[in-house]
Amino acid sequence: FKPWSCVLLIMGCTFQEMIFRGTDTVAILMEWIMARMVLHPEIQSKARVELDAVVGRGRAVTDEDVARLPYIQCIVKETLRMHPPGPLLSWARLAVHDAHVGAHLVPAGTTAMVNMWAIAHDAAVWPEPEQFRPERFMEEEVSVLGSDLRLAPFGAGRRVCPGKMLALATVHLWLAQLLHRFEWAPSGSVDLSEHLKMSLEMATPLVCRAVAR
Repeated sequence: FKPWSCVLLIMGCTFQEMIFRGTDTVAILMEWIMARMVLHPEIQSKARVELDAVVGRGRAVTDEDVARLPYIQCIVKETLRMHPPGPLLSWARLAVHDAHVGAHLVPAGTTAMVNMWAIAHDAAVWPEPEQFRPERFMEEEVSVLGSDLRLAPFGAGRRVCPGKMLALATVHLWLAQLLHRFEWAPSGSVDLSEHLKMSLEMATPLVCRAVAR
């Protein structure tokens, strides 16, 4: 096995990871966000009031506007809480011997991972966890960048997702632009059933209608 072959293998794995993490997860998150938007027209309307106050109707939303759109950012946070594209974080640990965590036996050879989906849906951590309520993040500042483990969809510490800032900047801008230019409504029923593949996808793809404002 020649050294250059190792380099090519590592580069191939790196590019695959970049493409998967940089496109698949962002697209899935946007689908979940838009599903929530068509199910909650009152949240759409509230976001649009913010957009019209900050941006107006005479120009398009830009990157510079996003910092002045806190409610848009709260919508993204609440979607990350309820529908994290990566529900199992990559902090995998292998039990090298039998261990007990409380009353639970963890047999040797078990791979343990952090279940962010379970944490984000835990009533002991989040009041009314099954309610989609972006306002909760207006009431309390919660970072999604890894400093608050109640909501760490990008992981934390040394293994935190290196693309987290790019992903958030992209999603914030896209959501703001989509809500600023269009009103969104369901086209048929919206199924929020989840299907875990490489990421946590919608089991039934979203179909909705866009009406220009």
